[in-house]
Amino acid sequence: MKKKLILVVEDEPDIRLFFELVLREAGFEVVTAGNGIEALERLRENTPDLISLDLVMPKKSGARFFYEMRKNREWAWIPVLVVTAHARDDLGVKDITRLTDTRMLSGRGIYLEKPVTPVRYVNCVRKMLHIPIPEEKDDPVYLKSKVFEMLQKADVDVLKQIILLLEKP
Repeated sequence: MKKKLILVVEDEPDIRLFFELVLREAGFEVVTAGNGIEALERLRENTPDLISLDLVMPKKSGARFFYEMRKNREWAWIPVLVVTAHARDDLGVKDITRLTDTRMLSGRGIYLEKPVTPVRYVNCVRKMLHIPIPEEKDDPVYLKSKVFEMLQKADVDVLKQIILLLEKP
């Protein structure tokens, strides 16, 4: 079965990489863009199955990109997941309100507020694409997130023992 293609539009390089890595780990193909202008270029190159979109970006905001994208018949059907840190502040509240009040984000499109966990982000993408969410014991995104969380709390001696176990042939 062909992997679903996700376009991640995010101006912060670290966050863009984070989203790309967790989506790839979950089995998706990923292309990225750093602003709305680059996102339009990516759309022209290859139509994604879903777009993960930041709202507040330089050059062309996510909201402007969203409106332009929706005007194009070839792209209007693409589900959009808005992921923003500005859903409740002066930078983004107007855009979110406008998108939800006009129902442009109802149904197919929803939004998440940053920061988001890898599991929440990937599961939201899965839901929007009607992909079953695996049980936690079978989900590599969940397992890696859980291990990372546990490692952050582990004491140094436990970490040394884990390293020794992992390095054994």
